[in-house]
Amino acid sequence: MPIKNRFSDLQNEIAAWRQDIHENPEILYETYRTSALVEEKLKEFGCDTVVTGLGRTGVVGVIKGRSSHSGKVVGLRADMDALPIQEMTGLDYASKIPGAMHACGHDGHTAMLLGAAKYLAETRHFDGTAVVIFQPAEEGGAGGKEMCDDGLMERFGIQEVYGMHNWPTKPVGTFSIRSGTFFAAADQFDILFEGKGGHAAKPQNTVDTTVMASHAVLALQTIVSRNADPVDQIVVSVTSFETSSKAFNVIPQSVQIKGTVRTMSVEMRDLAEKRLHEICNGLAETCGGTVKISYQRGYPVMANTSEQTEFAAEVARKVSGQCDDAPLVMGGEDFAYMLEERPGAYILIGNGSTEMVHHPEYNFNDEAIPAGCSWWAEVVESRMPLTN
Repeated sequence: MPIKNRFSDLQNEIAAWRQDIHENPEILYETYRTSALVEEKLKEFGCDTVVTGLGRTGVVGVIKGRSSHSGKVVGLRADMDALPIQEMTGLDYASKIPGAMHACGHDGHTAMLLGAAKYLAETRHFDGTAVVIFQPAEEGGAGGKEMCDDGLMERFGIQEVYGMHNWPTKPVGTFSIRSGTFFAAADQFDILFEGKGGHAAKPQNTVDTTVMASHAVLALQTIVSRNADPVDQIVVSVTSFETSSKAFNVIPQSVQIKGTVRTMSVEMRDLAEKRLHEICNGLAETCGGTVKISYQRGYPVMANTSEQTEFAAEVARKVSGQCDDAPLVMGGEDFAYMLEERPGAYILIGNGSTEMVHHPEYNFNDEAIPAGCSWWAEVVESRMPLTN
């Protein structure tokens, strides 16, 4: 089944929804306008049930097929939230909200799933139940976990779940996927070194936190280079270094460093946390200072299940003619929480020659809409085919 003609007909309408969402970005759980738009559209389409308020501002629509002899229930998930980035695209429909931007394409994901919901509610050419899931707070807020904690899977009887993300540099409308571990676990750390501040001309009278923290920035890299097996995937990045004094002639009393750790296994995750504490505590003691460490585990490793991955790839090949093997991605993705509760798969769809996600000049490519909508719809129709 190639791209469905219905989505070619609907492309301009779906693109208009997308551009409206793009113009009015909302961060984390503050997706009030977007959630209300999704709710309005799902009711307009004739969904059998529309539920709001899961995961605070999440929206769920239930679409029953022409029959339900199979007893199958398939979930389809899109994320709705934007990023705290100042947009620099110059688009006619650029963000109207200072410091907020759809720089990851969640506007496109939401619009494509709305398009699929419209088609599925019109045709109902399947035997079972489709559950469309619109999630807030993917960008660091763990909205997927909150929706699951609110009983998403149990309440709607979801048996398996599918997600999609656009991918810049990949040809528009083509797909990539991989079985097993796919996106990394994403943790973060906040380390505060305390010493004894003083005059920069008399360092002997101080406990220099700048030197202490600088050693830590370099020493933390030995977790990757000297503690982890070279064949394992791990990233340790210090992304912030802030001293308590900004004067040129003052050795600061304290220095705070922050950063992230990305891993693809529980073993590497445990190793990184253990060694970070050991290294920073050891440095503080050696230099005569103290340290306070906050290590927060974020999104877990996202892993596709094998059966659902092969099915998702087969559907993608029907839609676009190809679905290649995706690389491991060291970014985090909170669809991982849904895949911890139910079998399923997460697929990438090409966004063409655009800036990479999280860039102030990124924009979702509306030419990907027909392929994305077709994939969603075909997942439902192929997984729950009508028998007569």
